Amino acid sequence: MYNHSNQYRCIIIRGKSKRELDNLLPSYAMIIDEICPCAKEEFESRFNQEFVKILHGKNTDKTVLKKTLDNHRTEIAGKLFGMYYLAADEIYYASERTKKFLSDNDQPAFFKDVCYKMQFPNGMNKIQTLQPYIDLGISLRPYPFIIKCLRLAEEMRIILTVNDIGYYILNALDVLQGKATPEEVLNQIKEDRRRGIVRKIIVPNKASSYTMQHIREQLNYLELANLIYISHNKQVVLNKKEMACVDIFSKCCLDKPAFDIYSYDTSTVVGRERLYQDWDYYYSRISDMVSQFNTKIDALVVEEKEVIKSRSNGDSNIELGDEGEQYVYEYERNRVGKFNPRLMNKVLPLGRTKGLGYDIQSVVAENSEFAEFVKYIEVKSTKRVTALDISDSTWVDTINITRNEWVAALQHKDFYSIYRVYFTRDGVVVFILNNISEKEKNGLIQIVPTVYRVDFSNNAVDAILE
Repeated sequence: MYNHSNQYRCIIIRGKSKRELDNLLPSYAMIIDEICPCAKEEFESRFNQEFVKILHGKNTDKTVLKKTLDNHRTEIAGKLFGMYYLAADEIYYASERTKKFLSDNDQPAFFKDVCYKMQFPNGMNKIQTLQPYIDLGISLRPYPFIIKCLRLAEEMRIILTVNDIGYYILNALDVLQGKATPEEVLNQIKEDRRRGIVRKIIVPNKASSYTMQHIREQLNYLELANLIYISHNKQVVLNKKEMACVDIFSKCCLDKPAFDIYSYDTSTVVGRERLYQDWDYYYSRISDMVSQFNTKIDALVVEEKEVIKSRSNGDSNIELGDEGEQYVYEYERNRVGKFNPRLMNKVLPLGRTKGLGYDIQSVVAENSEFAEFVKYIEVKSTKRVTALDISDSTWVDTINITRNEWVAALQHKDFYSIYRVYFTRDGVVVFILNNISEKEKNGLIQIVPTVYRVDFSNNAVDAILE
């Protein structure tokens, strides 16, 4: 029998705001991919050395700065995001989740996977926090449970608020212990609504920041996963354009957590060390459902904000590229047409022609002696929930370019541009980087070789196994 009044504060590692988390993800991935594999004794210094550049001189006090850097490395990139793990050989490796993100640039898909694998209890918390959860028999996959409750709420014509999810689900011990069903939770909410009762999390001598902050932060991840959105009056609504993922989450709402912490002896140092090491490796791996978490561009459009309609039914990173190329192609045709309609036919989509080093051939179309010169555009697309703010110095982005694209940039210089396309909930944002070869010389961007080709012939072969 579900007893809603049996309240218990069960938390995850503290994160950042939604925008900060969206901004930080590419930065973490870029650094981890660059320094890993990395020896255990070097990992901290190398990560901190790279990440301090992103802070742009903030927190100049050395003690505060060290604490901030360590928090980004261990708490967020490591524990919350599962972006790296320490193997038995004492080497840190970039996780499967990080590698997938660098491949597809799909930030909502990254957070879907995080939400899908999140559980209580987990190996993120220190033993002082973890042990009480174990002693209480807590056992829950919180995000599937929330999603299922939201689905039932829609069927019952009930709108859940942030406070409802906090009080009746995330702070309810019966739910956390796996003793309550979504149906029981919704029936209690329905009964309270009928009686005009509003229940809130109340902790004596504690401010609302203590009682609700961990609730809001947990819901941030579902928003970043593009599965829900929260209205200005704190109502929580399912994103109906993500119903395939909503169904996946709903179906496992009562499943036991996949990682069995109860199989470890936490009373011994050896048992705890094994638990944390196994958890880090487990959590850093992508889930078996990850292929179904890719985000279609039109799914980012919520609350009837029709920003851009998807032109393909697929959801691979190749098709994401096609979406970005189509968007930039139409933009360029419109821009060039306004300058001189006669030049519109010189805007050509060439993304499917391999080896060129650019996706679109356009025209400068500006009042200068170069007006009719050819302009070469390489399009790089990504998806994220929050919009980027060009004045915000907390974000750093990273893109991969091929050798042909770099050669084209060196060859065409001022007439070569990268259009970085961001598909977000608030619309499409395009950042234009002109003449990246010159920017690289001036230190405005960094070009890091990540793939090396090895050519060899018979005189280099040392042995043959048959």
